Amino acid sequence: MSATLARTPGGVTLIGGGAVARADLEQALRRAPLLVAADGGADLALSFGHMPQKAIGDFDSISDAARAALGADRLIHVAEQDSTDFGKALSRIEAGFVLAVGFAGRRLDHTLAALNVMVRHRAPPCIMLAGEDVAFLAPPLLELPLAAGTRVSLFPMGPARAESTGLRWPVDGIAFAPDGRVGTSNEATGPVRLTSRGPLIVMLPQDCLDQALTAITAPMSA
Repeated sequence: MSATLARTPGGVTLIGGGAVARADLEQALRRAPLLVAADGGADLALSFGHMPQKAIGDFDSISDAARAALGADRLIHVAEQDSTDFGKALSRIEAGFVLAVGFAGRRLDHTLAALNVMVRHRAPPCIMLAGEDVAFLAPPLLELPLAAGTRVSLFPMGPARAESTGLRWPVDGIAFAPDGRVGTSNEATGPVRLTSRGPLIVMLPQDCLDQALTAITAPMSA
């Protein structure tokens, strides 16, 4: 069993070494003040004036200066190469939710790998801030209090089906698949209710972060 990296009933901000805007990091920390870094994300956190509680990874990206600043007690070295640094971190966090920054925006392969991790590690629920968007794995029941006209994109990470209310183009009966139908650039007509089976990534404009966070941390209802 992997040792727990961070434990909190609230939220964890997890920072990686990809593209990070200061505003994204600050808004994540306001909602999830416990900061954890994945490998070179430690350098980014320090550059913004924030000290991670822990840093984890194979440490092929973290600088010597960041290592020295954090000290040995904050560094968790995991040498295996069968998982990404995002996966190493997410699988060791026990929290109400995770807000992930710095896992998209530079290398496409890293972004795709991060989405793969979010599908494979369904707990704790995780929202990735990625450019103009927030992205998260749809729970079996998702209720979003969205304004009419809000962009709602659904991208399958495997075979998936869903039923919806509140979407301009309903998705009932569609067999989603990465090599088949996808649901990008749909639009809310008001509050959205989505029931789904199979891995669907939901993408919303970043100003919908709080609605997304409330939705994925809500107790499951019938």
